[in-house]
Amino acid sequence: MTIQVLLVEDDELLVKRILNHFKETEFNIEVDSTGADALSIVQTRASTKKAVSLAVIDIVLPKRDGLLLAKELNALTDIGVIVLSSRDSQADRIAGLAQGADDYICKPVDLLELELRMRALFKRIKGSQQDDESEEFIEYADFKLHPDNRTLVTPNGEESRLTEAEHKVLICLIANAGKATSREKISEEIGQPDWSPSDRTVDVLIGRLRKKLSDEKDQKRIVTVRGKGYMLSI
Repeated sequence: MTIQVLLVEDDELLVKRILNHFKETEFNIEVDSTGADALSIVQTRASTKKAVSLAVIDIVLPKRDGLLLAKELNALTDIGVIVLSSRDSQADRIAGLAQGADDYICKPVDLLELELRMRALFKRIKGSQQDDESEEFIEYADFKLHPDNRTLVTPNGEESRLTEAEHKVLICLIANAGKATSREKISEEIGQPDWSPSDRTVDVLIGRLRKKLSDEKDQKRIVTVRGKGYMLSI
């Protein structure tokens, strides 16, 4: 099986290294050096045999803001998104995840690490799609979750697309509704088992879910349980 990957990167040396590393693998890497055509490429191939499964995006691009591109891909497509950046602070990592990226890798890029993360993300995406085939939608309280396309429907009929990580978090909370789920447990569910107290990845994902669920201060669906984690209210 060939896995189609769109690499959005303008560093020619890094592009050559990545192409050379992946040439003997099942990953087929296509390059967009400016980011100008990335969204069009993904959308026009969505229903073809060359549909893009993963996008690897540099934050700093000649003609696009990489974070905004990640946000657009998250909103309009179902592909997995990995962001590359020379900025390695926690704030920058959180910013990347907040825009809809599924993973964040700091430069200089370790090619083996990149390959392993791509494989893990692709496996999660495909596993989720296979699990979703048996159900039309999941209904909980006053919202619906369509697993086949990770679409969340609020009581007023508003729809929003969840990222793979957001989807995993919400499924985890639904499965444990009425009781607190630790950040460690949620982190394991999204494929990041090495959680530490300083890691705010889970908190960012919860914040994004709260916005999409239209949670209000006086009536939250996702409740923070101090010292224990998060709970989906019954």
